[in-house]
Order: sequence, then structure tokens, then C-alpha cells
Amino acid sequence: MANGKNGKKKSRKKIIWIAIGSIILLLILKTVVCGKKVPGIMVQTEKAAKRDITQLVSATGIINPVYQVVITPEVTGEIVELPVKEGDRVKKSQLLIRIKPDSYVAARDRAKANLDSALATLGMKKIEKDYIESNYKRTQQLFREGISNQQELERMESDLASSIAQYEAQQAFVQQAQATLKEANESLNKTTLYSPMDGTVSKLNVELGERVLGSGFSQGTDLMTVADLGKMEAIIDVDENDVVLVSIGDSAKIELDAFKNLTYNGKVTQIANSAKTTAAGTQEEAVNFAIKIALNDFNAQVRPGMSCNADIEVETKANVLAVPIQSVTARSEEEPGAMEQPAANGELIAGKSSKKKQAKPKEVVFVVDKDAVAMKEVKIGISDNEFIEVISGLKEGDEVVSGPYRAISSELKDKAKIMLEAKTKDGKNKKKN
Repeated sequence: MANGKNGKKKSRKKIIWIAIGSIILLLILKTVVCGKKVPGIMVQTEKAAKRDITQLVSATGIINPVYQVVITPEVTGEIVELPVKEGDRVKKSQLLIRIKPDSYVAARDRAKANLDSALATLGMKKIEKDYIESNYKRTQQLFREGISNQQELERMESDLASSIAQYEAQQAFVQQAQATLKEANESLNKTTLYSPMDGTVSKLNVELGERVLGSGFSQGTDLMTVADLGKMEAIIDVDENDVVLVSIGDSAKIELDAFKNLTYNGKVTQIANSAKTTAAGTQEEAVNFAIKIALNDFNAQVRPGMSCNADIEVETKANVLAVPIQSVTARSEEEPGAMEQPAANGELIAGKSSKKKQAKPKEVVFVVDKDAVAMKEVKIGISDNEFIEVISGLKEGDEVVSGPYRAISSELKDKAKIMLEAKTKDGKNKKKN
């Protein structure tokens, strides 16, 4: 019996030791496997190379005709003739709108009658003046001959001066009546509106029989817009930090939201001198400048008001050292700061401190060094949508980390271990299994 019990105990101990050994072996295998699987941070890389870089300023805006005129009436009245409709082609001096002229005809006739009356009165005043002037000259002669006395001569002088004054006043009345008639004629002429240019009625806001307001005391009714659709431009809003880079004559590429696969060429023709501020006094405050870009070529389907995206080519450099734009990141080093210590008199003095303060961020890239990376400070220049110029800090052929973004922006440190993704035949990165 004793031998049987001892045999069972030995078998049990053997099983326990085998289990413990298996667990230890599994832990060792897991450590080895995991260590082989993740030796460092997985990254993609690309070599620094010479490239041509064109710096772009990008912005959004709308398409508008270069030449367009908003037609508003200067007189008030009912539209009695409207021979055009929206989309019609019109010629310069072609009739666009006629406003009912009856009241303006009456005003013209009344002004003409007042002028005729003033002219007739002026004629009478001239006859009176001439008669009194003749009597005055005769009295002067009689006075010199001793026939007339001094009192009679002075009375005739007074009558002549009064007559001349009345005559000159009537001349002023005639000029006033003439001005009133001219104004009445102009108002009557303004009841008929003609096209100021060859173009297209791009917008029509009124209908026949509608009553419109003149612009004499207000803005006036917006009747229609005549535009030259053969010359179009993009009007974009550029941020104040970018507008200083743009110059008149810079080339641009314009894409319209309505035509996804088409790109139009253009040139900058005008840069606003005054800024447009939106959401002033809030966190969303933006200061932009309007820039006009004339389209060199476009199809007939491009219409005013369409939204667009524009890329202005502000500077081009040929054969410069460049890396992918995402390879450059900003890092700041912590440096010792000054500690303020109390002096005997209670004042604060500067001294050494274990506290650290943030230094000014600097641009860096991570250069591959075998199975690790070296963080190198670089001086950068212009950039396009893909690459950025490196002025100093790198040499041609240096292999830099180009992704992923999380690794470049935060995970990678100087001398950090990495694992490179394999690259396919076309040069693209492919993860190793």
C-alpha cells in the first residue's frame, strides 16, 4: 500500500513540473515571437531629391463676368414695354425697358410753358428798360442845356437803375425756367432705358406692368444685369498672410465645382487694396483680400455665380532639394528656465531652477540610420501640394521618414527604433508580414 501511494505522489509531482515548464516555455516563445514581430515603429520613407517646386496660394471664390452692368431706373413708374427676356443677346443702345412717360411728358410741357412766359416777360422788361434809358439820356441833355433841373435828372437815374435790376432779375427767371425744362426733358428721356454694351441679359428681376422705384432718393429697383459672357473672371478671397505673395500677372489654375475634370488657366489682374473682415471680434474673425483672375479659356457652360477653387503660382524654383511635405514637422525642446528666488529684502532675484520652459519650435525631419532614426533640424523654403524645399540640414539621397503622420508628429524621437515598410516595384511602400 505504501509503495502505491508513493508512486501516485511521484506521478502528480511530475505532471505539475511538466505544466510549469510548459507555461515557462510558452512565455519565452511569446516574448521571442513578439520581439521579432515589433522591433520598432513601422514607417514609410522617401529619399531627398532634386525637384522643381512651384509654390501655390489656394483660395475659393466665384465666377463673374469681367464686364457687367446692373440696370436701375432713375425715375419711378410703371413698366409699359419690356422687349427682352433673361438670356437674350442684346446690342449697345438696344431698347431694354420703357417706363410709362405720361407724368414726365406733362412736367416737360409745364416747364416749356413757364419758359415761354419768362421769355415774354423778359422781352417786356427789355422794352421798358430801353424806353427809360432813352428818357434818361434826353434828360441829361436838357440838364446840360439848363432846361431840366437836378431833381428831374436824379429821378430818371433812379427809374433807369430799377428798370435794369428788373430786367436782370427776369433774365435769371429765364435761366431757371430753361434749367427746369432741361431737367424735365432728362427725366422724360430716362423713362426709356437702353443697353450700355453688347452682351447678354444675365439676370432679369422685373416683369411687364410692374411698378419700379427710381434711384433719386433710394437705391432704386434692380431691373436687370447685362454682362459680357465672353470674358469671365474668378473673384477669390485670399488670406492676409498669403496675399503678400501674390503679384499682378501670376499664373493660376481654376477648377469649378460644376466641372470636376476640367481645369482653366488664368492670370491675376487685380489685387484689392482694402481688406474684407468677417466675424469681427469673434474667434472666427477672418481678414481676406479679393483677388481677380481673368480666365484665358473656358467653355460656354461657365456661368456667373459658379463656385471655384483657384491655385495661384506665386513662385517657382528649379532643381532644389526637396522632401515630402509631410516629412517636416515642428518640435520644441524644453530648456532650463529662470527661477525667481526671494532675497533678504523680499525682492525676487533670478537663479537656476529645475523647472523647464518651452523653447521656440523648430522644423525637423527624421533621417533613417540603419534600424533607427536621427532627428535633424532643417531650414525650409517654398512648397507645393506634395513637396517642400530644404535649404539646409539635408543632402541629396538622405532617406527620410514620410509617414505615417502620427509617427512623424508625435511618436518618433531621436534614435528611435523603426521598421521599414517594404516597397513594391512602383516605389510604393508595402508592409512586411
